[in-house]
Amino acid sequence: MLHTNNPIIKHKAGLLNLAEELQNISKACKIMGVSRDTFYRYQELVETNGLEALINQGSSCC
Repeated sequence: MLHTNNPIIKHKAGLLNLAEELQNISKACKIMGVSRDTFYRYQELVETNGLEALINQGSSCC
């Protein structure tokens, strides 16, 4: 589970955490209102560059 107090990336980390909790990426994306493509971009950024890498992603979520 990813933890952050940074409001810029809190929603993005929440998406990743929800998918992990539900064990269902499609359902997490539907609940959070984002595309699966966006989920996988966020996931790849975190895996390769850490949670702070999400800060540099634009505010667009879909």
